[in-house]
Amino acid sequence: MALSYQALLAAVPVVLKAGNVPNIVGEAGIGKSALVAEVAQRMHAKLFTTVVSLSEKGDLAIPVPPLTSDSFIQTQAYGQLADVQFGYAHTLIQIIQAAEAQPEQPIIWFLDEFNRGTQAVQSELMNLVLQRTINTLTLPSQVQLILAENPDASMTGFENSHYGVVAGDAAIKDRTVRLVMRADAGDWLKWAAEKTTGQTQPNIHPLIQQFIGADVTRLNQTDAQGDLVATPRAWQRVSRNLFELEKLPADTQTIVALDIFQGDIGPVLGLAFQQFLEQQAIQLTPAQLYESQPVGAVIPAPVLRQFKAMSEPQKSAVLGSCLQLTSQYPLVQDQYAGRFLQLLQTISQDGQFALVQQIGQQQALLKQLYTATIAQQSPYVTALYQYLQQVASWSNQ
Repeated sequence: MALSYQALLAAVPVVLKAGNVPNIVGEAGIGKSALVAEVAQRMHAKLFTTVVSLSEKGDLAIPVPPLTSDSFIQTQAYGQLADVQFGYAHTLIQIIQAAEAQPEQPIIWFLDEFNRGTQAVQSELMNLVLQRTINTLTLPSQVQLILAENPDASMTGFENSHYGVVAGDAAIKDRTVRLVMRADAGDWLKWAAEKTTGQTQPNIHPLIQQFIGADVTRLNQTDAQGDLVATPRAWQRVSRNLFELEKLPADTQTIVALDIFQGDIGPVLGLAFQQFLEQQAIQLTPAQLYESQPVGAVIPAPVLRQFKAMSEPQKSAVLGSCLQLTSQYPLVQDQYAGRFLQLLQTISQDGQFALVQQIGQQQALLKQLYTATIAQQSPYVTALYQYLQQVASWSNQ
């Protein structure tokens, strides 16, 4: 039995509050690290992460030479000994300092890629997981551990896995709660449409949401002609790249886009995504809509004709992208407000209403438009704000 991202958001805190150690098992790039980060946020816990696969034996606590003459011990018959102390990894020092500074603050120590560490490293971590001790140091009670592993062939349901992992010790399996994570397209698409706090754009580009939504097998799909897997993490990279590509001139996009996509999700799926974008008329980017010459609040006739020739979903997708780039193309400036208004008025009433709903979720943008309207110094901004109010009132008709 495997759990989705949303189900694990409920399950992991249960295990932690019961005093146990969750061990999240899932394919690479499926979102284990993002899950732990969200669990920590929901539990108001301070999060520390150690990537075990990048650790070497002795990284957590290593012997260091005595620093003073008091460190030497003279025996009666066997000569002089050194009372060697331990030097601890900076992460562990930070954890202890945080625990002392705020004794009531929950702390989560995330041991990521646990079974990709060497056997020596795993053995060194054994007491940490089993006894909560490292040499003479005992972890504060407010520190809770979470492990994450990639599946290995010894695990039920993963007999065909080929990850370069070191099978965990039986004692670790006996003392942790294995929670298998699966990629759930519904969960992912819901998260993709959301905005992380402080962001103006969704977690994943709307066109990628549409591409995955049309065929959910594309999420976590292995490329038929390459060695890449289109994991959720890979699609997040594609999304970030696409947001940046849309800022470039069309001819530059044409040159570099396909190679960038294929570098993340493989030759076959990368080509399919590029063809999908072409079908969506992504050639008309926000940059082209806003920066086409002559610059001003009125869109040049050729660009407007091209926009009107697009399908309704294509128009909505491009204007949706415009709404994610208001930091670059502020709608509180007449040049951009006028063009956006002109484009908005060319699409269907349903399309307009949907876009206005998106704007309604951006409280900061609405406040800026209202303030500019009150100032009465930007006629196109005022016209846009008044038209948005008109469209919003359609729900009452």
